[in-house]
Amino acid sequence: MFASGERAVCGVCGVPLVDFEKLPPSNDPSADGDGIPREPEWEPLPALYWRRGRGALVALSIAGLVAFFSAWVRLTLPDVVTYTGFDISRRLGWSWAAGVGWFVLLPMVLTRRSIMQMRGARVAACFLAAIPGVTAGLLLARPPHGGHGVPLRFTFAWGLHATCAVSALAVAVGLFFGGRVDDIRVKRGSSVGQVVH
Repeated sequence: MFASGERAVCGVCGVPLVDFEKLPPSNDPSADGDGIPREPEWEPLPALYWRRGRGALVALSIAGLVAFFSAWVRLTLPDVVTYTGFDISRRLGWSWAAGVGWFVLLPMVLTRRSIMQMRGARVAACFLAAIPGVTAGLLLARPPHGGHGVPLRFTFAWGLHATCAVSALAVAVGLFFGGRVDDIRVKRGSSVGQVVH
C-alpha cells in the first residue's frame, strides 16, 4: 500500500513494513499458495479418525500381527513343539511376507489423513492385506512333510486360520478404504447436491 522506502513502519499499528515479495508463505492451512481454500476431500482429518475404514484396518492390522506371533503349527511327531508364524519365518524365508504385510499396512493406514489419501491407498491396502492370507494359504495347500525317512505329524493351529480370516476381512475393508467422495461432512454448510472435485 506504500511505495518502497516511503515509510519504515505502519502509521496506525507500528508494524514494520516489508516488501510483499519478502513475506513468508501464508500460515493459513486452509489455503494453498493461491489463496483458494482446500477442497473438503483433501482436508486433514484428526489423527485418531476411525471412520471410512481407517479404524477397521488399524484393528485388523494389529489382529494380524497378533496372529503372526501366535501358534501356526503344532508338531506332535517326532517332537512336541508349537511353531508361531515368526518361528516358521525363521525357517522358511518367504513366509516373512505375512508379518511384513501387517507391519507395513499399519503405518500406511495411520499416515493417510485425508479422504483422498485414503482413497489413493486402496490398492496398496488390499495388496498388503492379501499377502498374509496368500502366505498362510500356501502353507495350508502345501503342508510340510518329513524328510530322510523321519515321520512328521502335525496340526495347523488357530493362528494360521486367523491369519487367513483377518486377511480376507482386511482386503474387503481395503476395497472401500476412504469411502465415497460425494459423502463428505464439512465444517460449514453441506456437500449434499453439490459437485465435489
